[in-house]
Amino acid sequence: MNQSQIAELAEQLSRGTISLDHFLRELGRPKTADLGDVQLDLDRSRRCGFPEVVFGEGKSLATIERIFERLIAEGADVLATRIAAEPAAALLERFPRGNYNLIARTFRIAVEMESPNTGGLVAVVAAGTTDLPVAEEAVETARWMGAAVTLVADVGVAGPQRLLDHLDEIRRADAVVVVAGMEGALPSMVGGHVAAPVIAVPTSVGYGANFGGLAALLSMLNSCAANVSVVNIDAGFKGGYVAGLIARRKGREA
Repeated sequence: MNQSQIAELAEQLSRGTISLDHFLRELGRPKTADLGDVQLDLDRSRRCGFPEVVFGEGKSLATIERIFERLIAEGADVLATRIAAEPAAALLERFPRGNYNLIARTFRIAVEMESPNTGGLVAVVAAGTTDLPVAEEAVETARWMGAAVTLVADVGVAGPQRLLDHLDEIRRADAVVVVAGMEGALPSMVGGHVAAPVIAVPTSVGYGANFGGLAALLSMLNSCAANVSVVNIDAGFKGGYVAGLIARRKGREA
């Protein structure tokens, strides 16, 4: 429920046209917008702290536009993932304040001018340049959640000295997202050097025995580093979201 709807309810309460019980029930009622082919969860911010995120793959441009329009009407900052370049160009014409990341395939719209970061610090570490699409998705997600983000790219275990050059930067983060394909060894290496939670994101990058990211996933699940947890294959959004939640709490404490 946005501010104008709450104000309207409050005015009805003050006029005596609705009861206090009705007012409180309306404020607490889960809200869903029926957009035809989409049932948009408008109550997610209240329950979970952030609005519903749009998974763009497989959705028509018209559907995505309707979702964006309703989220903006509710005063929610928009994040959509897996948006291809062609529909993104059309979305930028319709929503000129949008920000499209071609590598990440994410589309963000800030309802108001973006404020200074107040949600802590997230470090996103990518093993190889080919892992950047997934890493950038994590970056964009954490930024949407209000975190400051630092990206460290191409520091995989084939040249471990490259990671050491960035440890001071990574150690400052409240949460670390590590994105890697192939054998998926980098999260364990990072986990052994930092005190923060490490969210490992396996990617489908690799040759045949990588099995589309399954080898990296299993390697990460078997990590000996106690601070490593794992999300799904190519799930940069999930990694960035978990890191953003952690960083947000740390930011509030600070």
